[in-house]
Amino acid sequence: MRALKRLALIAALLPAAVAAETRQPVTQALPGEAAVGRLVVSGRAMCTGALISADTVLTAAHCLYDQRSGKRVQMSRIEFQAGLKAGKAVAVRSVVRASVHPQYEHRSKGNAQVGSDLALLKLSRPISKNNVLPMRYGANLSSGDMLGVLSYTVSNRADPILEYPCRVLARQGETLVMSCEVEFGASGAPVLALTKGRNPAVVSVVSAKAAMGGQNVSVGTLLSADTLHQMITGG
Repeated sequence: MRALKRLALIAALLPAAVAAETRQPVTQALPGEAAVGRLVVSGRAMCTGALISADTVLTAAHCLYDQRSGKRVQMSRIEFQAGLKAGKAVAVRSVVRASVHPQYEHRSKGNAQVGSDLALLKLSRPISKNNVLPMRYGANLSSGDMLGVLSYTVSNRADPILEYPCRVLARQGETLVMSCEVEFGASGAPVLALTKGRNPAVVSVVSAKAAMGGQNVSVGTLLSADTLHQMITGG
């Protein structure tokens, strides 16, 4: 999880005053929550990811890089723990390869590329749909949609935390600023459109946390079918 100090361009899009929303992260049952898991990187760093097919996990691209050296970590050093709850995972898989957003270039310092901070991880072997049903994605983000973030954090490593409700405060290109409050470890977590009567759908991925006008916010990369297709095909 990165903490951004400046979001000047996006901040200009925000209304002069944004009312703070009263909420507390809660742990509760959510349809499809087993598809969300903890990513352990090099045995020490931590991110969150979401299974979107039997052998593919969606997360943030910056999770693939060592925080100290800025170098990309070996894929064999990344482990996905699906549906981790009370310290026990429904399934555990290593990662064999990864593809990142075609416009992403990792920067260990300076402005973070939050608008292209996406990665797809290929697992060592598929996870049976009988055990974990992949998350739905590709839903359009509509004005007024209620959102939630399901993640693991440094203070809640063994159980997922649902941050709900939150909403989009501003959008610039493929970057979203949201009222969800996230903590370290939530990088790569799915931002979910929570529509009554439908299973949650991934519409964005958490990239960083920031502060605007005294309000804690999260910054995410918008998810689109076209972008995912480019990442999968390399085209």
